[in-house]
Amino acid sequence: MSNRNTALPQRVAVIGGGPAGLFAAERLCAAGLEVDLYEAKGSPGRKFLIAGKGGLNLTHSDPRPLFDSRYREQAAVVGSWLDDFDAQALRDWAAGFGVETYVGSSGRVFPVDRKAAPLLRGWVRRLKEQGVRLHANHRWIGWRDDGALRFETEDGAVEVHADATLLAMGGGSWPQLGSDGTWVSPLQARGVDIAPLQSANCGFDVDWTPFFAQRNAGAPLKPVVAHWIDLAGQPQSLQGECVASEYGIEGSLIYALAADLRETINRDGHAMLWLDLVPGRDEARLLADLSRPRKGRSFGEHLRRQAGLDAVKAALVFEILGKEAGNDLPAVAATLKRLPLRLLRPRPMAEVISTAGGVRLGALDDGL
Repeated sequence: MSNRNTALPQRVAVIGGGPAGLFAAERLCAAGLEVDLYEAKGSPGRKFLIAGKGGLNLTHSDPRPLFDSRYREQAAVVGSWLDDFDAQALRDWAAGFGVETYVGSSGRVFPVDRKAAPLLRGWVRRLKEQGVRLHANHRWIGWRDDGALRFETEDGAVEVHADATLLAMGGGSWPQLGSDGTWVSPLQARGVDIAPLQSANCGFDVDWTPFFAQRNAGAPLKPVVAHWIDLAGQPQSLQGECVASEYGIEGSLIYALAADLRETINRDGHAMLWLDLVPGRDEARLLADLSRPRKGRSFGEHLRRQAGLDAVKAALVFEILGKEAGNDLPAVAATLKRLPLRLLRPRPMAEVISTAGGVRLGALDDGL
């Protein structure tokens, strides 16, 4: 957003000290502009550091155009951005800080040391060396009528004039780290078209019985194949791993489906997800295996021996079919291949990895 026209060099205010703001400051400074970077918290990149606890997934190794297709209806637009800076360019950029990367078994790209702090330290140090001025503990609260930027600081309100402003304040997840979504109101007041912020890359609530939740929270479900109906009404499936939690279900497989599941809940009030607990066997073989004599063993032990189920998968069968599940082997075999879960709601934004929504792409020009 341009506030006024002045002679070069122009002063640009970048608001937000996450990766987007740091990248913006880097590019603007390299273009010869004066850059002031404002961060609401005491230091930049706090959510970036949290991501480092999970190994810091920087990007993905999918080839293009498959990579582009992950962005669904915006694939063409995002593809044009990737033409300028793609996954390999990001890996090369990280290497410039001495941070080498590798491709994991999932295709995701991580730093070799799986840490965020070394990369962040080098990044911030280089920005300062390039002349970027960092202002910590400056929480942006909007504009004055004359276009001045208004900040809350530890010493009270501060007003700043800049020739242009770049907003990079994230969504609404993990608000304690800075991205609390409070920027929505001042932008809406200026007529900017904004989609509501919603949870993304999130788990979902399932109405487990207390018995199941207490005994199985945190247990991994792997491997499983998820089946669901997408927003176009088409059946979809994906193999991966997820986790039974106290509130429902989460994990990388669920995060990959989260957009479809969330929007289905928005439309219908719930979403159905079916899990194939035994991907390597078909229903007929499972029925034949389960029909073998139990020889006095409990049905849970029979499931372990004949269907290869671990404790949490067996518990899911009983959760869905009840404690007398062993009396109906055809129903058990069918459930093992398509165990139904009714998802009630996505987890709250405050605890999820990221958020959907924000300024609509149609409200921005090609330069964003």
